[in-house]
Amino acid sequence: MSMPYYVAPEQVMKDRAEYAQKGIARGRSLVATTYDMGIVIVAENPSRSLHKISEIYDRIAFGGVGKYNEYDQLRVAGVRHADTKGYAYSREDVDARSLANLYAQYLGNVFTHEMKPLEVEVLVAELGAGQQPDQLYHIAYEGTITDEERFAVLGGDAETIAERVGAAWQADWDLATALKAATAALAGPDRTLAAGDLEVATLSRGNGRPDARRTFRRIADEELALLLA
Repeated sequence: MSMPYYVAPEQVMKDRAEYAQKGIARGRSLVATTYDMGIVIVAENPSRSLHKISEIYDRIAFGGVGKYNEYDQLRVAGVRHADTKGYAYSREDVDARSLANLYAQYLGNVFTHEMKPLEVEVLVAELGAGQQPDQLYHIAYEGTITDEERFAVLGGDAETIAERVGAAWQADWDLATALKAATAALAGPDRTLAAGDLEVATLSRGNGRPDARRTFRRIADEELALLLA
């Protein structure tokens, strides 16, 4: 009778982390930042049907990087959770923090107990109501939540891109300025990203109407080209 191989738990976790990190790093990055009217999310994504950025609820948006089929399952689960909670209680009870905790618990359980971790990182963004601040929650592949204050960077060479965004970031900058800075940070010094290379959406206060409940809006290529010009 052959003895099974023994692998130290520390080595198992290290191997899973390296596997997930390599998968996420191969994907294109995503930047979310606050601006004077809300939150703008910019992702390098030439596809017009496979979205990395989506609406979860009235004031909440979702962003994912890594394997599309894995983070899209998380998006669908988030929509169902938000709809169920909003119907059972009230729409005001649906918030990004509880949704981020739900994602963190699921990702942590998969990372700890399953053979293969999910190769994803997730962003949950919420537009603050009234005097409440905007929220940016970055959930990593192993379930770690980071509450970002000004901006968040997911996927790819996140550390380098975050340095570029941090160097350019301004308090209360407008949408065009924030969008140009995020695009430049994603592209780096050796590339240029055009409107067709990007997927952009905003959570904007009022969306042009003071009584608007839904705040999520995708920016089409024509408008995006004008903002980047």
